[in-house]
Amino acid sequence: MSTPDTHPVDTADPRVTEEQDHLAEVYARLDRMRATTRRRLSATLRESAGTPQAQSERESYERMYVEDLAKFDAAEHNLYFGRLDLEDGETRRIGRIGILNDDAADTTLLLDWRAPLSRAFYLATPAAPEDVVRRRHIRTRNRQVRTVNDELLTGDGASLDDLGHGDVVNESALVAAMNTARTGEMTDIVETIQREQDLIIRSPHRGVTVIQGGPGTGKTAVALHRAAYLLYTHREILSRSGILIIGPNSDFLDYIGQVLPSLGESGVLLATIGEMFPGVHATAEEARETREVKGRLAMVDVLKRAVRAQESLPRKPIPVSFEGYTVEVDSELIKVARGKARSSRKAHNQAQTVFLRSALDGLAARHAKAIGSSLLDGSQLLSSADIADIRSDMSRDPDIREVLLEFWPTLTPQDLLRDLFADKAGLRKCTPGWSDAERATLHRDGSDDDRDLAPADVPLLDELAELIGFGTAEAEAAEREQWRRQLAEAQDALDILTGSAPQDLEDELDPEILMAYDLIDAEQLASRQTQTTRATTAERAYGDRTWTFGHVIVDEAQELSAMAWRMVMRRIPNRWMTIIGDTAQTGDLAGTTSWGQVLEPYVAKRWQLRELTVNYRTPSEIMTYAARVLKTVSPSMSAPTSLRSNGIEPVAVQVRVENMVATAVREATSAELTGLTGIVVPDTLLRETSAAVAALDVDDDARPRVHTVTTCKGLEFDTTVVVEPSALIGQSPRGHSDLYVALTRSTQRLVVVHATALPPELADMPARD
Repeated sequence: MSTPDTHPVDTADPRVTEEQDHLAEVYARLDRMRATTRRRLSATLRESAGTPQAQSERESYERMYVEDLAKFDAAEHNLYFGRLDLEDGETRRIGRIGILNDDAADTTLLLDWRAPLSRAFYLATPAAPEDVVRRRHIRTRNRQVRTVNDELLTGDGASLDDLGHGDVVNESALVAAMNTARTGEMTDIVETIQREQDLIIRSPHRGVTVIQGGPGTGKTAVALHRAAYLLYTHREILSRSGILIIGPNSDFLDYIGQVLPSLGESGVLLATIGEMFPGVHATAEEARETREVKGRLAMVDVLKRAVRAQESLPRKPIPVSFEGYTVEVDSELIKVARGKARSSRKAHNQAQTVFLRSALDGLAARHAKAIGSSLLDGSQLLSSADIADIRSDMSRDPDIREVLLEFWPTLTPQDLLRDLFADKAGLRKCTPGWSDAERATLHRDGSDDDRDLAPADVPLLDELAELIGFGTAEAEAAEREQWRRQLAEAQDALDILTGSAPQDLEDELDPEILMAYDLIDAEQLASRQTQTTRATTAERAYGDRTWTFGHVIVDEAQELSAMAWRMVMRRIPNRWMTIIGDTAQTGDLAGTTSWGQVLEPYVAKRWQLRELTVNYRTPSEIMTYAARVLKTVSPSMSAPTSLRSNGIEPVAVQVRVENMVATAVREATSAELTGLTGIVVPDTLLRETSAAVAALDVDDDARPRVHTVTTCKGLEFDTTVVVEPSALIGQSPRGHSDLYVALTRSTQRLVVVHATALPPELADMPARD
């Protein structure tokens, strides 16, 4: 470990004065950049769009200026944080964004932390100094330098790490950051990125990278910084296709939401599995067993059978009146049409055209035979053109179309899934070989409300959308039809203008008078009546189920079911992914304990595993107990090494069952606590504990956060109160993994409140009355 040299704010310290002078210059330049961008944006908004090309260019400039302003504003806090002094005398100053001076030489005032020249700030150690003599950390607040911390990496001032953390740089700054009270929002680690983290963030690998790491190893922070780095390095590609970050729940996305803007990026789409189907926000709660069944790959065959069940046959001939005659739709006619539609290999809705064409051909041929056959020899007296006319008339007959489409209806994923789960008989037909108990997990009463949809339903909706062709050809056809209508309306308007033009103008004056039809054609007029929306890449991707991203990051990936992985893989055909997780923390019964089992069906052996081994969050006092639980989960797994010890031992508080919730809330609101407190409860105590916390007469900032293990994934608190560990274990076959997650949310203190006996792994935890 290099020798830290931390000073309080001291205006007499020449280092503080030097860095304050540079900081003032950097902010002055940032202010000028901001003012220039605002002026250009204002001028762009005042421009009138002439041609469609000019309008497109104006919108591009407008979007660029708005994004630049957002980047400048997000980088305002702690803009300048690092400096490198190299052996050759060069000085590099590092910050959240790159800033060039507006002098004649375009002097570099600040290097973007993602730039190659900045990398030594994160990699250099006394053992491998990377030509760096000194690394300086500058902490600022409100445009004022607060502290300066120097590390000498070469010469007499340097020393190798003697605590076993040879890859940890600027350990004192890192520990200070971890000891800072939580706010309920994740902060970036751009100032304290460590070597093992930086190697992953800047990895050039263009396939699947799995980041495996225990609690507190910074997996999520690494993933977010990797997203920012990739957008910086591959902006031309990723600004068009975008990056998708999938998180475990909305609380988690709220928690990490400010990190990317603070790193200079705001165009990334953050979503949960329950939000990955346009128009659906699935949040309904359901049993663990139900989620497990819905997550099985066997659901693919179930859904295929559900779609096929809609392609039915009439039980008896159905008579339909046509031009004074009766035509019959029977099983033979529909069976032939169904066979041709299925043979087309198209999705159900897209094959509907094939089905109708075949059925109408057969129906027209039958009708022609009935009315046009010779009485003498039975030969057909109607020509092929006559039969084609009959077919055309039938295709426009609403009664005939209604009867035919009853046997090949237009389907939507939501309606089909609801109907499947509400129909016990239909569900039985679609699940041959299943037990009644398994079928019972899927059954629910019918509803037309999307609020009954759970996150595990969304991969099923996506699978159905693939099977029925929903949201692809139909949407494109609707857009084309709308454009045709607009074009026709525009042409009608111009025709009216042409017909009403003055007819008594002198011949020599007529060419000098311009009318609307002289300046614009129907296509231009129609385009001006089309409302356009200026959406970012992320916004456009959010509303398009078929959008394919340039890169996808999946956090808490061990929780994804096999069906969820199918949905995710459709979004990333190039398979450039960063997957973050810890198989020891898998709590969902549909989740995974093997990365190879998840990935190899899609990428075979073409994926790499990177591991994070240092626990930056959890003090060693807490990790001692968590490591014992981990051994129960998997004896072969090793807990990450805690970077720090804070001297605060976890405590266990035993109470009567009826006092457990009140005691947990009292412990979470103790006057001696500072920072953010979380209460992690078994599922059965969530409602009661949430109500007790809601009734507290405290400011919202001081109110404890109540979570189940499922919703606390990825979050951290200064103090964690874990309620009834034995119940956490007992509520799931993966209960020890759940307890492992709950114990490792804290950065400072752990309190365990229990009524029943503690599990063996926690039995010797110090008790407090």
